[in-house]
Amino acid sequence: MDFRSIVAQGSALANATTDSLLLVLTPEQALTQDPALDSLIKDAQSGHDFELKAGRTLYVHRPQGVKAARVVLAVAADDSSKSFKSAVSKGLGQLKDLGTAQVVVAAGAGCKLTADHARALVQAASDLTYVYRQTKPSAPNASKLSKVALASSADEAAVVKAGLLEGQGVAAGVALARECANLPGNHCTPTFLAQEAKRLAKEFKNIQTEVLERAAIAKLGMGSFLSVTAGTVQPPKFIILRYNGAAKTQAPLVLVGKGITFDSGGISLKPGAGMDEMKYDMGGAASVLGTFRAIAELKPKVNLIGLIPSCENMPSGTATKPGDVVTSMSGQTIEILNTDAEGRLILCDALTYAERFKPAAVVDIATLTGACVIALGNQHSGLFSKDDALAEALLNAGKQAGDTAWRMPIDDEYGEALKSNFADLANVGGREGGAITAAVFLSKFTKAYRWAHLDIAGTAWKSGAAKNGTGRPVSLLTQFVLNQATAAKDALAPLPAAADKAPARKTPARRRAVA
Repeated sequence: MDFRSIVAQGSALANATTDSLLLVLTPEQALTQDPALDSLIKDAQSGHDFELKAGRTLYVHRPQGVKAARVVLAVAADDSSKSFKSAVSKGLGQLKDLGTAQVVVAAGAGCKLTADHARALVQAASDLTYVYRQTKPSAPNASKLSKVALASSADEAAVVKAGLLEGQGVAAGVALARECANLPGNHCTPTFLAQEAKRLAKEFKNIQTEVLERAAIAKLGMGSFLSVTAGTVQPPKFIILRYNGAAKTQAPLVLVGKGITFDSGGISLKPGAGMDEMKYDMGGAASVLGTFRAIAELKPKVNLIGLIPSCENMPSGTATKPGDVVTSMSGQTIEILNTDAEGRLILCDALTYAERFKPAAVVDIATLTGACVIALGNQHSGLFSKDDALAEALLNAGKQAGDTAWRMPIDDEYGEALKSNFADLANVGGREGGAITAAVFLSKFTKAYRWAHLDIAGTAWKSGAAKNGTGRPVSLLTQFVLNQATAAKDALAPLPAAADKAPARKTPARRRAVA
């Protein structure tokens, strides 16, 4: 889709040459400073066809004095980019259904447009026009909506243009994440994810990709990771992506994405109802790929590493059993009390691997727990971190991008539930605080660096009639990376003497024997 900014406010709006015009107003913005459009609004109000109340829309066909054949008025709750996006989504939804090809979007008088508004527009239009068709030949044809312009004043034009460009990069990343997540498990396998990572490296010269196979994974001592893949014929993949946009001396940010391409629960088999949605259990991996797609296009001055441990979790005669004890790459042993708590088992080894990059910060992203869905629903991703500065940076990025997270507790006391009589720790605690104990489990492998965990089980996809991948939290992650690149003096720094804080490692011989 073609997005552009145009300088057209006041009387220029009615003369804009386009199929359709979308005006976004707020309850305080009854006027546009355009006589024809202001007359249209007043007539609609006097006829009780339109009210300046949040969520209201009005469609007018061939209004007098306006060049556009179609005009839609949409009311936003306020001037924020979040409300702007909601109103734009409703307005564009009407125009898309009418077969509109080109639309000019404008805000009412008094609304100062920012880059966030421009990004919100791109996100709304991209979400509306996305159609999954990879395995559905009968999917509807692509939307005719192909050109969207955002009208601004001359002094807003520069930031609006920059926001639109940035928004398009993020939208491409979100679309990639959605597409990967929506693919069924027999299409999106660990091998497919590895191929997608390699395709990114082929398309963008600023990305490098490396894929470790089973033998290399075993040589690293990733016994926890390999325990999850024991019951499936699909080979595991450990995918490493690199984006080098800054000096080699600058510590990288590391994103770790859970890549379970199908989760049956293993021997601790899930109920049949809704199990099809476990194809979305690679949402963390999809978000890492999507973020790299966006970053490769936007080219910020930052170094970024992506780590994706990927496999299936299936039951069979060779599958890991409840009560089995495995040894992680860190040397810590884990009693697997529930094979359906597998995401943390692959992530913990990837988090240990992340130490070698001496990172400025590590963020893991995972559809980890149903408990997080119970706690937060589908609005916010769960954010866990003991690092206040890192947590605040992620929360702010989420607000800025309209892809929000909510900070959850991660007190050491919750770790009591993970004690085991037969290993250094168990992979699950009780039902109480399940999202928290999962995060505490992961924290046992992150002592060497600044770390945060995003539980996206409630936000990575929608269920029911609207079942679909959302592409979250690509927008949050991309904004976080961009913010770190543009605020160098305030950027996150690696922990001092990080190696001294790492847990003691067991001997390689023991790791190989137990794994």
